[in-house]
Amino acid sequence: MRDPARREHTPDAAREARLVSIRREAEKKGRLVEQGVRPKGAPFPKASPETGYYGIPLLKEPQWTWEIPVYFFVGGAAGAAALIGALAKVTGKDEGLARDARLVAAGGGILSTGLLISDLGRPERFLNMLRVFKIQSPMSVGAWVLALFGSSAGAAAFAQVVDDRLKIGPVRVLGNVAEGFSAAMGLPLATYTGVLIGATAIPAWNHNVKTLPIHFGMSGLGAGVSVLELMGHDDSPALNVLGIGASAVESYEGVQLEFKRDSVNRPLKHGLTGWTTRLGSVLAGPVPLALRIIASASGSRRLRRAAAWSSIAGSILTRVGWIYAGHESARDWRIPLQIKETPSTPELTSRRDIPQMRAG
Repeated sequence: MRDPARREHTPDAAREARLVSIRREAEKKGRLVEQGVRPKGAPFPKASPETGYYGIPLLKEPQWTWEIPVYFFVGGAAGAAALIGALAKVTGKDEGLARDARLVAAGGGILSTGLLISDLGRPERFLNMLRVFKIQSPMSVGAWVLALFGSSAGAAAFAQVVDDRLKIGPVRVLGNVAEGFSAAMGLPLATYTGVLIGATAIPAWNHNVKTLPIHFGMSGLGAGVSVLELMGHDDSPALNVLGIGASAVESYEGVQLEFKRDSVNRPLKHGLTGWTTRLGSVLAGPVPLALRIIASASGSRRLRRAAAWSSIAGSILTRVGWIYAGHESARDWRIPLQIKETPSTPELTSRRDIPQMRAG
């Protein structure tokens, strides 16, 4: 005689028939509209953009502390400085600019590593991130880029100091090689942070994943140029041209964001996070752009310095605004629930495209 307990777990004909109908629907339409079982009067809530799910956020807020926006700013400026220093070294037109750019890149690499370790809590956690390399993980790629950039930028700066005092040829060659490597790592260091936050599930970040790397990269370039100008290179026409280019792109990015009317971008336009992001965009874009254009026509170094301070302040506020807009976006339970099915949903065209479902 069959065990009654085992008989209860045996699928009956009605369940098997329903499973077959679900399979046929998936094969025919390429999607399922079948609803789950919902007993009448059951206390199970039905999530919707209007009611939410007991008003509980569906996403967790980022756990990053204040070190991360500062790390984003310092890393962007340091990466840009490494590129500027390498270009100045190759052209040979401004040895003083190349020397100072090496020092800025090295200092930024050290400070960036310290900020990241401070956020992680323990140094060994940063070392554990270097145990493997995952090209599909922006965080893994970023950790390796930071480690390689910091090492090469530090080596280039050390070689510069030694060569200035002892004039040793092999040290100069090693310094140039290290500088080239740090410049190669400078571009991903300045831009990967935009990819990093865009690859998350936070709606305000993920929705802008295509423009965030450019936005952060240009902001970092403006900050790097500004730091070097404040170190005494405010008479360099090349730096002013780079600053104008970075400010122009930042102005364009700000205008593009203003014209986006999606509810996903609400935290970037309203409240404290919205005003912080907007202020950062103005200070990194239109304000230094106008000041630099006027300075290039009048030769005013005072205006160049004012543009530099504006770019630095705008770059910092940009990072702070985007990070905390992510916190606001994660707390808004309405955004993840505003997913609607559209007629453009692709349908499967053959049986082999349907995953095989087995009853067990």
